[in-house]
Amino acid sequence: MTHEIRKRGRETAGCAKCVTEKQLLHSCAEAAGVPSRFSFSMTISCWRMWFQVFIYLVALCSLTNTSIYWHSSSKGQHKASVFADLTPQEMTSVHNFLMGQENLGLVSTQSKLLAKNSIFMIDLHMPKKRNMLKFLDQDGPKPVREARVVIFFGDQPAPNITEFIVGPLPYPYYYRPFSYKGNRSMRYESRPMTSLENGYIYKKLVELLEPASHILLETSGFSLSNCTDQCLTYSDIAPRGLEPGERRSWIILQRFVEGYFIHPIGVEILLNHRSTAPSDWTIEKIWYNDQYFDSVSDFVASYDGDIIEKMKLPEYSKDDLYSTYIPRGKFKTKTNIHGPKFCETQGKRYIVHGNYVEYAGWNFAFRIRLSTGLQLFDIKYNDERIAYELSIQEAIAFYGGATPAAMQTKYIDSGWGMGNENFELAKGIDCPEVATYQDIYHFYDTDKPVRYKNALCIFEQPSGLPLRRHFNSNFNGGYNFYGGLENHMLVVRTISTVYNYDYIWDFIFYQNGVIEVKVHATGYIHATFFTPQGLQYGSKVYDYVLGNMHTHLINYKVDLDIAGAENSFETVDLEYENITNPWSPRHRIIQPKLQRLQRLTEREAAFPFGKPMPKYFTFYNPNKQNRWGAQRSYRIQYNSHGDKVLPRGWREENGISWSRYQLAVTCQKDREETSSSLYTQNDPWEPTVYFENFISNSERIVNQDLVAWVSVGFLHVPHSEDIPNTATPANSVGFFLRPFNFFDEDPSVASRSTVIVRPKDSSFSKAEIQRWTPAIVGLCVAEKPFQYNGTYRQD
Repeated sequence: MTHEIRKRGRETAGCAKCVTEKQLLHSCAEAAGVPSRFSFSMTISCWRMWFQVFIYLVALCSLTNTSIYWHSSSKGQHKASVFADLTPQEMTSVHNFLMGQENLGLVSTQSKLLAKNSIFMIDLHMPKKRNMLKFLDQDGPKPVREARVVIFFGDQPAPNITEFIVGPLPYPYYYRPFSYKGNRSMRYESRPMTSLENGYIYKKLVELLEPASHILLETSGFSLSNCTDQCLTYSDIAPRGLEPGERRSWIILQRFVEGYFIHPIGVEILLNHRSTAPSDWTIEKIWYNDQYFDSVSDFVASYDGDIIEKMKLPEYSKDDLYSTYIPRGKFKTKTNIHGPKFCETQGKRYIVHGNYVEYAGWNFAFRIRLSTGLQLFDIKYNDERIAYELSIQEAIAFYGGATPAAMQTKYIDSGWGMGNENFELAKGIDCPEVATYQDIYHFYDTDKPVRYKNALCIFEQPSGLPLRRHFNSNFNGGYNFYGGLENHMLVVRTISTVYNYDYIWDFIFYQNGVIEVKVHATGYIHATFFTPQGLQYGSKVYDYVLGNMHTHLINYKVDLDIAGAENSFETVDLEYENITNPWSPRHRIIQPKLQRLQRLTEREAAFPFGKPMPKYFTFYNPNKQNRWGAQRSYRIQYNSHGDKVLPRGWREENGISWSRYQLAVTCQKDREETSSSLYTQNDPWEPTVYFENFISNSERIVNQDLVAWVSVGFLHVPHSEDIPNTATPANSVGFFLRPFNFFDEDPSVASRSTVIVRPKDSSFSKAEIQRWTPAIVGLCVAEKPFQYNGTYRQD
């Protein structure tokens, strides 16, 4: 037993300082499995023996986290491990195993050839849900741990992309092909860009544009080659073509300065880079100052012959860099001192063990999927599952504009490895200094695992708003009582920087059983060169810069398991009835009445953009009721003003058919794991995953395991205040998961952060303050205890 206790003890640390010795003895004894019914009426003769036991248990407790949480957190961490990201050792073992399979013909991803067979990505392969639930709920066998691997087969007559499932981990000895629903294949041209291909694009631009180098220099003062601090860079646009099998990218040339995304020089290039031999790549079109050219030679001849209208950008000055973060201007109050900061005066009130989290009544597991980002699993409140999965599926930004690059820009961000773009979080800015930070390891376009330091944070924050409160007036200058509950919530956050945009992903847990899912958009706008007709598609934000309009849409997967996996779905709306007044028959009453409508099939539960939405969307268990006879339910509540981005069935729209719906409800299927894929960005016309197929058979959704696919978003018309870049206020959307008769009462009554104040007498000169937390919070907040006097007599 001693060995097992010590082993477990190393997984946690620290013992609560606020418990009494007697409480400590009981708690630690319980954690150790030692009977806790000690007699504390000790005689002198047995004092020494009890003292030794006490010292032993205190030492034991010092090896564990707060002992009352020991059992649940230890078991929870064990269960959550099935959802954990692959470790660096597991990634390495998978890589080494596959590299040793001679029939695959694999070479290093760093090899200078594009025509090669190489591993692009290694990620966790999620077991089937039914097997996971057997392990989680029935102490069944732990599912086999496997990896999902993406391999680019470019060194063969018909190049393709193939995915494999590799296992078992940590010592794999088998691999098998993986196919998506419908067995759709992945064209080689649909593969995501690699760092190697990007490097060849830059070299090819330098080579092919060399005859036009004097034009670039005269136009912008910058050049692609032979430059020091005044160099050009580029942004590449997707999708890469106009139909399947193409790989042609429009490229925007920009001044390479801080915030180069908003420094276009008025030259855009259409590069055909479909071939795996960069020597075959060609420039097919050039756009310059609102004029098109079919080749570099045509462009140069027209420019040198003064046939076209030339342009010259304002001379670059480091002192007038509008895209920089360096402060300029003044406020009325000083900002050169620190503002308010987070503090944890008595330590953390949540527990993080690996990928397992406990907070208030909540516990859940988390991981990062390389293509899309943060996923939460096995979300429970008071040990009762609310959702099996809550995860980011896709983020898109579809643009409009007058330049060819702007017309073509339809970003589908999983194709850029959105989950791989979780870089280090700045303590005190991206997350509070006191947050819990975790490193993330990824295997994406590499030969070995890459560590992203402090890429995920977890913290508890006060809202500055009560969760509940009431001032009960006596309507005569005094009060009967005041009651209030501090509102704190736990935040799990990552930030994806997908080229120019930064998405701040938050999953927020409230003490009253509510989950908020939110994304903030910030970063730099996607800008093109300003032309007069461009004002139809955005705003002029600098002398020669247009901020292009675009619509953001985010898709989430919400696999709800409300009081079990057998759920149904209904909408609740309002209708008005016109009835005779029962207590005054000569009058009539018009009043609202609830209109409940059970949705029986997947098609009935698909709600397209552009049509009125019901007020409530509720998922309930038909077989479970709360104390008051109501069906135990959770509801989805929207915070969004998104809209569709393209007409239904229009070419690129096929790849994002999930964006047709604000909400779609389907039966859970392991083959319908995601609504999008890594390959949609570069082949949206015939996508690997076609979401419409999820609901096309319109299965019954009564008393079934249901999944909600939630889409939220907003239209962004850039404006001058987006310079230097976009701010987060008013640029956030999301939704809430709210209990709706799931509990018998508000579960936050369990919180000890409540304060109740009652007057002691009719003079209100003294008050009885009842609270369940220490009277003095701490020096970082106040040096005096909480006080309250609710009288309001007139002077």
